[in-house]
Amino acid sequence: MARSTYISENLTQSQMDMMLLLDENEIDIFSLADLRVLTNDSSMDINEIIENLVHKKIISRIERGKYCRTNFRDEKVIGCFLVADGVIAYWSALNLHGLTEQISNNIFVQTTRIKKDKTVFGVNYQFVKIKDSKRAGIITEGFGNHKYKITDIEKTIVDCFDLPKYSGGYSELIRAFNQTNIDQVKMIQYCRAIGNISVIKRLAFLTELLEKPKMTRFLKYAEGEVNPRYVLIDPFGEEEGSFNNDWKLRLNITEEEILDICNKQY
Repeated sequence: MARSTYISENLTQSQMDMMLLLDENEIDIFSLADLRVLTNDSSMDINEIIENLVHKKIISRIERGKYCRTNFRDEKVIGCFLVADGVIAYWSALNLHGLTEQISNNIFVQTTRIKKDKTVFGVNYQFVKIKDSKRAGIITEGFGNHKYKITDIEKTIVDCFDLPKYSGGYSELIRAFNQTNIDQVKMIQYCRAIGNISVIKRLAFLTELLEKPKMTRFLKYAEGEVNPRYVLIDPFGEEEGSFNNDWKLRLNITEEEILDICNKQY
């Protein structure tokens, strides 16, 4: 935005200087701490300047100490900005990776910190706390000040099987797994990270049934992790169905039903 535009908006000199600083550094979303580093001027009352810009509706407050330009509404960037180690994950990541057309009412953000769910600019953000050991498979998308972190395809799949209530439906998750090209080395790495044997059993069974290619090493790894306890293939389903002895699963969704979900012949 040009200097003349800021003048026409009746900004003070300090407010104009702040907006020009944001322009020069191509910043759309920021914290007060970010600005203090940029200005390197201890005499400037940054908080007062920003609050006045909020009052003039040139800047919007995201939450205490965090702001963005009024026209900036990138849900992915804002979601990750709300918590220091935030990562777009689960259903939201499935959608962004093109693995589901279903859209959630929430943006799911994975974090190792405690953060209350909140609504910002009409968007609901749901924060899912995980152990440090489960933090893996993170990539960065976007550019400059618009960067955000998201779980990669394999970690998204593993995370959704680990916590399927955040995946948008078990049938949709099976369908996503079927249509995805999987890197088996990453799958092994991420399954080790989450440490959920039930997930490994389900993924191994689906890998065989759906004839996923280039997954021999993953299946070998899974064989070594299987324990004697039977679990349901669909953790939300009824305690019914035949038993699969190889992977210690109870098939409360039949093989035929799974293949039908994936549009495959039985």
